[in-house]
Amino acid sequence: MNSCLMLANAGGSPWAGFMMPLLLIAIFYFMFIRPQQRKEKERRKMIDELRAGAKIIFAGGIIGTIVEATEKSFIVETTDGRMEVLRACVQGVFEESAPEQK
Repeated sequence: MNSCLMLANAGGSPWAGFMMPLLLIAIFYFMFIRPQQRKEKERRKMIDELRAGAKIIFAGGIIGTIVEATEKSFIVETTDGRMEVLRACVQGVFEESAPEQK
């Protein structure tokens, strides 16, 4: 039993055993969680700023133009007609790129 205590206290300090897990948690937070939260915050801000006339793309790949914006959804005009889509389904604003000239 005495050898187990010596292995657990090999770092010399009782705080050394706590430092490694805390360091790993901090690295995980700053590398994965925080950037994802920032990206989601920017996406929510973009969706809140959308108004009628904006051309948007949905998570499923459908592209349409907003005709009317309500609190929870958008009425969108597509090539097949109008549909109502939840705000959460908006992936981003659709920007057409200029055709390349040779």
